[in-house]
Amino acid sequence: MLPVLKNLLRRVKLQTQDNLEPNNLKAKVEAVLFVTARAMQPLEIAELLDVREDEVESALLDLMFDYSSREGALEIDDEDGYIIQVRAEHLDIVEKLCPVDLKPPVLKTLTVIALKEPIRQSALKELRSNAYEHVAELVEKGLVSRTKDRNGRSYNLKTTSKFAEYFKLKGDAKTLAKLLDSNKDLKEL
Repeated sequence: MLPVLKNLLRRVKLQTQDNLEPNNLKAKVEAVLFVTARAMQPLEIAELLDVREDEVESALLDLMFDYSSREGALEIDDEDGYIIQVRAEHLDIVEKLCPVDLKPPVLKTLTVIALKEPIRQSALKELRSNAYEHVAELVEKGLVSRTKDRNGRSYNLKTTSKFAEYFKLKGDAKTLAKLLDSNKDLKEL
């Protein structure tokens, strides 16, 4: 099992499996789909959550209904497994906000790097399953710099000035993180 998924599941796991409510399972399934950012099969999700496959399938159907009924920008696609993605009619907005050739999973990795910089590549790997491939792409595009850390076993990652210029950011990542936290607090009011 991927370390990031183990950590996520530890955080959201209930005290006992007997108390597992359908809505809570639905939230856990949604969290798995969001974090993995790849198509997953019901059996794979069931094994991660230590529940029956039919329970996961039921939660997935509920989630798909929820996403389709709220008519938001996101949907759950079930073509080759289940994945959360931006609806086709909103892709033009995504293209305006991020580099056209950056896929959403790579953009999520870039977001983690920007908010937690400097971050060790090994720590990023625990948060994002495809971190190594994503980092290589981000370094190639000049959005992230990678330097060997002191022990020489991992790399330290941080965003570059090209990243700040492209996204029209002023200040450092800590300021950005505080801004995002304050916006979250405002939405909760």
